[in-house]
Amino acid sequence: MKQRYFIELAYNGTRFHGWQVQPNAVSVQETLEKALSTVCREEIAVMGAGRTDTGVHASYFVAHFESEKDSLDHPDFTYKLNSFLCADLVLFRISKVGEQAHARFDATSRTYHYFINQRKDPFALETSWYMNRELDVYKMNVACAVLFDYVDFTSFSRLHTDVKTNNCKIYFARWVQKDHGVVFTIKADRFLRNMVRAIVGTMVQVGLGKLSIAEFRKIIEAKDRGLAGASAPAQGLFLANITYPEDVFQHLEE
Repeated sequence: MKQRYFIELAYNGTRFHGWQVQPNAVSVQETLEKALSTVCREEIAVMGAGRTDTGVHASYFVAHFESEKDSLDHPDFTYKLNSFLCADLVLFRISKVGEQAHARFDATSRTYHYFINQRKDPFALETSWYMNRELDVYKMNVACAVLFDYVDFTSFSRLHTDVKTNNCKIYFARWVQKDHGVVFTIKADRFLRNMVRAIVGTMVQVGLGKLSIAEFRKIIEAKDRGLAGASAPAQGLFLANITYPEDVFQHLEE
């Protein structure tokens, strides 16, 4: 029987075409599978905790894989594997888990950060949305409070996806003024495709005074993506945390 492992990692998504394997494009999943298969000398498939789009980053991501080898959780193996990977992808730790543990389906929450830079910064072009505009952070946080009144976020979902429901339970949502910009943090049990970027794009309209709180509420209630704002650029979005039950991934609680 093969041993299942959880692998913790991070990546700069600028030069990746998202997480998921796709034809004629370099993805994080494909890059990781090739490195694991080469080092382990066996064909290895990797299942991620979710999918990120082209240009989106992950400061913390979890995936699982299985191998015939039972000692891949040693730090030396992580060090060796990192040497096979490009500079945009780094592995933190590999841990043994039970044969039923699942990086995607066992996750209980995910947290995203979105960064808006209000001062031109050549070093932040790949990791934030440059917007030299004044934003009303107070009103944007009032809009955050509105999110908690709903569970159906069809208005912030990419159209024609294969999900069975557009319901999500949001646990936390807040904008914070920081340094020369603003940072949005949102935590939920699950997210729809493009959901965070659509929420950010719509809330920015609130912050610019182009959309009222009442109108923001109506957009959610309409369940119509066409009424919401344009999606915020991919480069400002980071998947920042994923949580699991203690019995699935015990060392996260240690």
